[in-house]
Amino acid sequence: ALPAPVRSPRRAPALVKMATRCPCPWPLSLSGCCLLLLVLGSPGFFQSHAVEVDVKDHANTTCIYAKWMMSFLIKYETNSSEYKNATLELTSTNVTHDGSTCGNKTHAPLLAVQFGAGHSWSINFTKTNETYQGNIISFTYNTSDAVFKDAKRKEQVTVVVKDPLRPVLLNTVYKCQHLDSIEVANVSQFFWNVILQAFVQNGTVSKNDSTCEADKSTVAPTTVANLTTAPITTASPPLPTTTSKPVEKPLTGNYSLKDGDKTCLLATMGLQLNVSQEKPGLININPKTTNVTGSCGNTSATLRLNDGNRRFIDFTFAVKNTSANTQRFYLKEVNITLITSINGSEPLNAGNNNLSIWDTFLGSSYMCQKEQTVLVTEDLQIHTFDLRIQPFRVQDNKYSKAEECFADSDLNFLIPIAVGVALGFLIILVFISYVIGRRKSRTGYQSV
Repeated sequence: ALPAPVRSPRRAPALVKMATRCPCPWPLSLSGCCLLLLVLGSPGFFQSHAVEVDVKDHANTTCIYAKWMMSFLIKYETNSSEYKNATLELTSTNVTHDGSTCGNKTHAPLLAVQFGAGHSWSINFTKTNETYQGNIISFTYNTSDAVFKDAKRKEQVTVVVKDPLRPVLLNTVYKCQHLDSIEVANVSQFFWNVILQAFVQNGTVSKNDSTCEADKSTVAPTTVANLTTAPITTASPPLPTTTSKPVEKPLTGNYSLKDGDKTCLLATMGLQLNVSQEKPGLININPKTTNVTGSCGNTSATLRLNDGNRRFIDFTFAVKNTSANTQRFYLKEVNITLITSINGSEPLNAGNNNLSIWDTFLGSSYMCQKEQTVLVTEDLQIHTFDLRIQPFRVQDNKYSKAEECFADSDLNFLIPIAVGVALGFLIILVFISYVIGRRKSRTGYQSV
């Protein structure tokens, strides 16, 4: 299942069409020979391009029609045992289409594309007497590609996941402009602007369509272009509900990661994103709907939060040696991916890998109850509340002794001073009252 980014203010370039006849990887008795049409169109999320595939059998009859946009965000390990994100994009020059087939009695219909330096994506389809649906999505990426800078392992990695698309009636086109994602094994696959029909009848793409639930619940998008004559247009996303009520302090969430059966990372915090690309927009992260993934290591650890609203926040921690016998950890990097737009802004992927905050002795936890601001970019900040974090050396699933931030320590230092000043002021008042009372008593005795 799959969705759509924000309308780009940039003008889309003219479409580039390529039509080639696929080599037939199966015997000619199979209906595996196909003709594919790939259309690489307007830029969108992660600068990806639209892909249009018209799979035809040896009789030049269409059996699968698909037009969609997709992009990939992959977390990988570097030679320094740190974790970084890589983005794979589809461009107008790096897509091929070998292996797609209409299928037969022994082979399911398959839609496949290849792109970049050894990356590929495919989906096969199944059907009943009344419906069809995607079955298995397979994605292979090659960490030898230059986009995986300093990758620890140079290899091809394949992840397989069940397609979440619900069954669609036969002779019906599935449409979904809303952007959706699938996450598996450190890979996020993003899809949007989807038009799909498998098991096309009589070689003609149907005029009947089935709209995804996500599109039905949002503001009506701009009209989708004709299937065969024009490019897809990007839909404007639903605008957030306007209200005069100020954004409240976010709920505090408790997050943890396990290495086997042992807890290796603990985090407690309230999170608020401040997006100010055009006009300020505050987003509170709801811990009740947030999914936690990540990785633990001896010198690097990553906490990844997915709030269930297509917002991803990655915190990467590292260990540094301050002396021969002293080690400290700190927050080194933050990466944020916002698929859901704010105030009509485009989806964004931003990060800051040059942080040096939340610095604490290794084996301790870091705590700061006061609000803090983490600068990701000039237009994107994270506000934290009631923070406590321990990404290394967690013992018995509990926080170790906390080192408090300066703001909290300063507050704790000021409280006894304030109490002392108040008590001193009270003593002075009592003394003054006593003196005044004594004077009045003496005046009374003298008059008698």
